[in-house]
Amino acid sequence: MFSENLKALRKARGMTQEELAARLHVVRQTVSKWEKGLSVPDAELLIRLAEVLDTTVGQLLGADIPEDGESRNDLADQLARINEQLAIRNRRGRFILRLVLGILAAIVVFNILLLVFSYGAFRSFQDPEQTVTSANEALQDDTFQ
Repeated sequence: MFSENLKALRKARGMTQEELAARLHVVRQTVSKWEKGLSVPDAELLIRLAEVLDTTVGQLLGADIPEDGESRNDLADQLARINEQLAIRNRRGRFILRLVLGILAAIVVFNILLLVFSYGAFRSFQDPEQTVTSANEALQDDTFQ
């Protein structure tokens, strides 16, 4: 049902599979698989798909919106669950992003500290000729006093 509705709505809007894929940021083969019924989009992509085709998710899936209150409540519950799943997915994504950025920041700070300490250690060593000259000067100063 979804595959047939998708194909009909896409053609009714005068869009090719490539155009639809470009607007959804997927490859054309993905749209082809949806239209052949080989796969289905995830919930987030389904919502974007409905927006691009200027329709509702229910119509895209082939579900008629019920007239009675109890069926409407069931539909509202399903949409609430989908929304909750999307929120959980977004929170996980933000957590992972913060974790990766924190690790990268720690690596950068570690490298900066390493450079500072290396530079300090490098500066503590002097040119060997300069060290000999300084030692000779110190000996000459001691012998004249």
